[in-house]
Amino acid sequence: MPRLLVVHHTPSPALQEMLEAALAGARDPEVGEVEVVVRPALTAAVVEALDADGYLLGTPANIGYVSGALKHFFDTVYYPCLDATKGRPFAAYVHGNLDVTGAVRAIESITTGLGWRAVAPILTVSGTPTRADRDALYELGGTVAATLTTG
Repeated sequence: MPRLLVVHHTPSPALQEMLEAALAGARDPEVGEVEVVVRPALTAAVVEALDADGYLLGTPANIGYVSGALKHFFDTVYYPCLDATKGRPFAAYVHGNLDVTGAVRAIESITTGLGWRAVAPILTVSGTPTRADRDALYELGGTVAATLTTG
């Protein structure tokens, strides 16, 4: 069964809402059988990244950049995963109250360096997530999970 690793930093109620919506989409039975492994960014391990077939990343934009927790995950897995995970699909979401541009740019730069393949544009949400935001997150989770079952 394909494995989706969800790596997130969820320090706020808004990000918790976003995570739950994305997980609901990834776990939708219509997606197919996918093992969804959920790890906080500070505890996600190299072996989990290597064992995953795809990734869903979630972070706040802190001072215009990804959270330190997600950056720690990338710093931990970057070299061990550099060749072993090339071409694997990923999706990401970013929450901010102000500017998220730097956080999006960082995710794009790091995942490009890893050779990961984006299955959707990085989803950004500002302020309190709306129903449309939650629906988009549900779709995002389903999209990345579905790529693992369809190739």
